[in-house]
Amino acid sequence: MKFVDEAYIDIAAGDGGNGCVSFRHEKYKEFGGPNGGDGGRGGHVFAVADPNLNTLVDFRYARRYEAKRGEHGMGSDMFGAAGSDITLKMPVGTILSDAETGEVLFELLTPGEVITIAKGGDGGFGNMRFKSAINRAPRQKTPGWPGEKRNLKLELKVLADVGLLGMPNAGKSTFIAAVSNARPKIADYPFTTLHPNLGVVRVAPEQSFVVADIPGLIEGASEGAGLGHQFLRHLQRTRLLLHVVDLAPFDDAVDPVAQAKAIVGELKKYDSALFKKPRWLVLNKLDMVPLDERAARVADFVKRFKWKGPVFQISALTREGCEPLIHAIYAHVKAVQVAEQAPAPEHDPRFPDASPA
Repeated sequence: MKFVDEAYIDIAAGDGGNGCVSFRHEKYKEFGGPNGGDGGRGGHVFAVADPNLNTLVDFRYARRYEAKRGEHGMGSDMFGAAGSDITLKMPVGTILSDAETGEVLFELLTPGEVITIAKGGDGGFGNMRFKSAINRAPRQKTPGWPGEKRNLKLELKVLADVGLLGMPNAGKSTFIAAVSNARPKIADYPFTTLHPNLGVVRVAPEQSFVVADIPGLIEGASEGAGLGHQFLRHLQRTRLLLHVVDLAPFDDAVDPVAQAKAIVGELKKYDSALFKKPRWLVLNKLDMVPLDERAARVADFVKRFKWKGPVFQISALTREGCEPLIHAIYAHVKAVQVAEQAPAPEHDPRFPDASPA
């Protein structure tokens, strides 16, 4: 299935039905009084987060969605029926924003979550609503209220715990295939990955985390070079970034340090918040480096790259070094999850200026 992470749609909730003017006419009841009912409400438009979807491609081909209007009120105190609601299924991680202003309106972050994205209009009042002691035969009614209409931009940001970052052919797809259930396309040419891939990594029967692999970046991606950097949006919700570096490029003229610095530069240009996320360095393709040269090559890279964070040495092809990396990632993700769920420290009203230690 083609991966689509952006779409525009127009939605319209149903208008409310009009109220009715009617009077009771029965034999021997000359003054039956008003009995015009209210109109029915218009149908709502809902969105539900469906965990079985991973693309917005359906909304590329059908862009207009309208709920049914409510029925008009009728005589004999009969109210109009409500219009039928419609529910749009969207992938988990979809952001719904106003297409004109860019304001974020809704986010679908939990599987099965249901939100109302357009409310149907209320039905109008029939003349039975207006009867009173001084107005025994009202002929007033009100029209139904219009339903909400919106022009929406849908944007999908995949939900993953860990994101892979690196140049084309750094071995990201090989890594995610080696440690997870994902089966991305792997080949010996650049830009093999054309859309994000998600994989679930099982550390133990009840211990797992999700990894996202995005197309590789090159220098100048912010200006549109390569596939651009629009896929970086899928890393914004991750808890950890793995910067995968090819330590043994086929071309001797290619400097891995220069490539790594280019990636960091593109990351900083795209989003400063993403740049500040925890990031680990993963030096890949150790199987291509002679055993007696590995330590020196790794030390030289770290020194020239001026890296002070965690460093992991792996071969995604042979899985060498992958197991310790997986356990370290799980421990980090679990610690972040616990910190996110911890309640905020309570403020003691006796000490208004005191801050928690």
